[in-house]
Amino acid sequence: MSNDTYRVERSITIQAPPAEIFALVVDFRRWAEWSPWEGLDPKLQRTYSGPESGAGASYGWSGNRKAGQGQMTILEVLEPSSITVDLRFDKPFKARNDMSFEIQQQGAGSTVHWKMSGKRTLATKVMSIFKSMDALVGPDFEKGLGQLKALVESSPR
Repeated sequence: MSNDTYRVERSITIQAPPAEIFALVVDFRRWAEWSPWEGLDPKLQRTYSGPESGAGASYGWSGNRKAGQGQMTILEVLEPSSITVDLRFDKPFKARNDMSFEIQQQGAGSTVHWKMSGKRTLATKVMSIFKSMDALVGPDFEKGLGQLKALVESSPR
């Protein structure tokens, strides 16, 4: 990774088969159940377009200063192990990131890797003077993965 790019990655093990986890990640309508960013704006406006889930599915949001505005589009899916997402932010600053989820069977459970990478824009360079992108976004990934784990493991099978 060069100085012009950054990468954030977190992982967790969930006691469930990959297909159960995959279903919650590949459908943006299900993100409200586990996303670390839910609750940042109680009046958040959401729009969905394209198919309900999978490649081409898109989720847009617009909210207060904390939630910002942007859009995610699923680019590629390898069921039940991989999801690649194009993530764009329009507010509070413009940015484009590559995001992915990799779900690997580990015995009776699965390991989920949540990754994001992008170019260091002027805004991210200024923010990283105070805190690295890993320190800014990593805790959100940890929270989201923890909530995903709690949701999946508490669901009746």
